[in-house]
Amino acid sequence: MQNYSSLQETHEPDEEGGVLVHVAEPSRARWNHIEDLDSFFSRMYQYHQRHGFFCMLLQEVLELIQFVFIVFLTAYVFHGIDYPVLFKDVPPPNNATKVTLHDVVLPVGECVSNFGFMTWCALIIAIFVWILKLIKGVYHLFHFWDIKQFYNTALKIDDGELDNLTWHEVQTKVRTVQIEQQMCIHKRELTELDIYHRILRQQNYLVAMVNKRLLPPRLNIPLLGEVVYWTAGLRLNIQLLFFWSPWSPFENPWHLREEYKKPNLRHELANQFGKQILWLALANLIFAPIIFLWQILYAFFSYAAVIRKEPSILAIRRWSLYGRLYLRHFNELEHELQARLTRAHRPASKYLAAFSSPLGTIVSENIGFYATSFLAVLVGLSLIDEDVLTVEHVLTIMTGLTVAVAVLRTISPDETTSLDLEDLLTKVVLHTHYLPSDWVGQAHTARVRKEFEQLFQYGFVSLLETILSPLLTPYILWRHIYPRAIEIVDFFRNFTVSVVGVGDVCSFAQMDVRKHGNPEWHEEEITDVPDQYSQCEDGKVELSLVHFKCTNPSWKPPPSVQEFVKNVQNQSSMIASLSNQDPLLNRQLDESLLSGTWRIGEPVSGDAIPTVDVPLYTSELWRNRVTSSLGVSTGQHQYTSRMWSNEGLSPMSIREMALNATYLHSIHSNRTENRVRNTAQETTPLLSNH
Repeated sequence: MQNYSSLQETHEPDEEGGVLVHVAEPSRARWNHIEDLDSFFSRMYQYHQRHGFFCMLLQEVLELIQFVFIVFLTAYVFHGIDYPVLFKDVPPPNNATKVTLHDVVLPVGECVSNFGFMTWCALIIAIFVWILKLIKGVYHLFHFWDIKQFYNTALKIDDGELDNLTWHEVQTKVRTVQIEQQMCIHKRELTELDIYHRILRQQNYLVAMVNKRLLPPRLNIPLLGEVVYWTAGLRLNIQLLFFWSPWSPFENPWHLREEYKKPNLRHELANQFGKQILWLALANLIFAPIIFLWQILYAFFSYAAVIRKEPSILAIRRWSLYGRLYLRHFNELEHELQARLTRAHRPASKYLAAFSSPLGTIVSENIGFYATSFLAVLVGLSLIDEDVLTVEHVLTIMTGLTVAVAVLRTISPDETTSLDLEDLLTKVVLHTHYLPSDWVGQAHTARVRKEFEQLFQYGFVSLLETILSPLLTPYILWRHIYPRAIEIVDFFRNFTVSVVGVGDVCSFAQMDVRKHGNPEWHEEEITDVPDQYSQCEDGKVELSLVHFKCTNPSWKPPPSVQEFVKNVQNQSSMIASLSNQDPLLNRQLDESLLSGTWRIGEPVSGDAIPTVDVPLYTSELWRNRVTSSLGVSTGQHQYTSRMWSNEGLSPMSIREMALNATYLHSIHSNRTENRVRNTAQETTPLLSNH
């Protein structure tokens, strides 16, 4: 727990009577040597993103009230309503012709008297959980009050100014305060990367495990094939296992236990870790019925009003939790990721909408015709005589037909969507930055579409996974996490490094392209090539490095990676300068792009523009495509301004990152093609002339 002792109040000097009273400078000990900087910086980030103390206080209070409301309403639905009277199976108590709320809703005392044993058990558990939530809320608010004092006193930022400052502006002030007050005593100055490491220490480990396919579990389900399973419930259990529990590999938020760093203890640690996984699976199994019931109730009350207003909400696609983890860069904060994926939402929707099943389209259109016709008849009759609505099940039928029509409408193909699937996927990659190698040139295939749907899923799929999570999580822990206990132990040992002033971090998050990079993503040859186990997949380290530099322009990369960053930046500068200075080059390159000569992820061919020795990605048209896809065109200026203020990135930086990603993908594709060509030549027997 941090030592946030209160600053003593200071008073203005009393100058009455010409007497000057000297007042000593307030002590800076309050913010000196903060032991748990991980929690401190994380709360400081949350404080900015959640708009200050009073917004957070209101949110905490309303969440507690919402919990009580759900429990109260559920109890009344099961025990406080006279359903025989409501459904007119029996007449009202006063034999009136019309049923009133007073006849149906029972008094509180009568409702409580109807409680059975199971209801009382559930109510006791709910009260216990509510008390825990109250204690947790008070604990958080206590710490966030200290964060408020830090913002107001040390950073000189009032809560009313938070929305006018980007996180990067706040971060700059924090680095200045570090020099003055030495929050971290192990180094005088903190870099941007130091702060990111503190906030994202755990997240970086999860991103790395996903990149190395250690997480999440992949299930082979009949008729569905391989399904990636990653829910909020499973993520909570994984974080509890890895970071939060007393028996986790981490001794405290910033230090991995020493025994996990010793290779000779790997089997012993794997056995211990496996037992902890099994105990956690058992605990999940015991509490599964209660959590499952809560998930159903919470989903019902949360989605009821939304579905009534917008029945197609569950048919709208969104980025899955797995997609957010797979597409996340190392050292990328939540608001930066959210801004990037928000820009990618529209092109991703268009890409999947371009796929259509002829058989499914025919069936959905015909079913939609029948449903719409029947619904139109019922609506017309109800307009003529509203008593039609009182007929049994008419409202239920109309509601069901409305939902069916809305869902069927989403199945029908959009005739305005381009059918060039490679082009549509290119526009997605401009924002997501990641394109698996086996997707190149395969955007039209069902396999790529299915894999992309794992990243960008329907709302009802996410809802179904959330509801079923309490039942599936014990099985997942037992059958999929437990067998990989030794791999997890090895991962923490092999990919943890100690950084001065930061502690133990995931070595991938250092973004050292020499240690964890893939030579196929580098233009220059790497002499000391890391082994396959140490290499990041999909260019994660390279893309994360250039993204972090775009996000934090003042950050100075370490000498070991500075040359790589400078080379990528020079290429982006060349793209901007050449395309602006040479109209002839613009026209030649535009013609090559318009003819479909090159798309992102494909190797750059010199035959496309034989008269100009410049890569195709320097085209002004390509930059314009990047601009329009990123939402920075004139027509979307208001959207851009809002996103810029949220992410702290200028439109030019967003565009630069897209060009950087394009450049790196081009290098990777060229090197991959050359490797395949050389391999083919080596394995092809020589033909002799006779």
